[in-house]
Amino acid sequence: MVTYSKLTAMSSSINSGMLQTHRYKTFSTKAQYQMVLTTLHKLQESGFYWGSITGKDANAMLLSEKTGTFIIRDSSDKRHLFTVSVKTASGTKNLRIQCDSASFFLQTDPKNIQTAPRFDCILRLVHYYMSQSKGNNRSGNIYYIHSGGEKIPLELHQPLFCNLSTLQHLCRKTVNGHLDISSNKEQLPQPVRDYLQDYDAPI
Repeated sequence: MVTYSKLTAMSSSINSGMLQTHRYKTFSTKAQYQMVLTTLHKLQESGFYWGSITGKDANAMLLSEKTGTFIIRDSSDKRHLFTVSVKTASGTKNLRIQCDSASFFLQTDPKNIQTAPRFDCILRLVHYYMSQSKGNNRSGNIYYIHSGGEKIPLELHQPLFCNLSTLQHLCRKTVNGHLDISSNKEQLPQPVRDYLQDYDAPI
């Protein structure tokens, strides 16, 4: 078994004031451990990963934001690693991001008929639901949040950033989101290819 310390992994890149008490997560395989580490690195680059803030803090931050504004944070439940907090028409909702041996997916709900899709990175999960939100009037694959007797469609429109992105990172996101470079990628200089690969999401 591989033991991963959230405190050790995050302390070098996140303000220590945002850290909770020492917590450990045990993984079944080295591949799962590496998947989480890779995702954590990308989350730290994203600018909308808020670390170990509480659900109460997330609610306060999102209170005055538009519906569909969201953040990623550490889960307050020690059985899980990450949570997406999103502003809905009914207030802030917190959805745990579950993690199995090879993927991340939103918490399962017995009232949801469809199985939640799985991704090897949380940024891909977020991008998928952002795309679904843009076309949810035409799509039949809406993910619903069941809370307090309500059935609320999950809408992820825009992240709430905790820090400013560098111009390089903004350019990288633009390339990832608007240019199809897959066929011409080999023509790019190796440092550029490495930089794009290091963060391959458009958000």
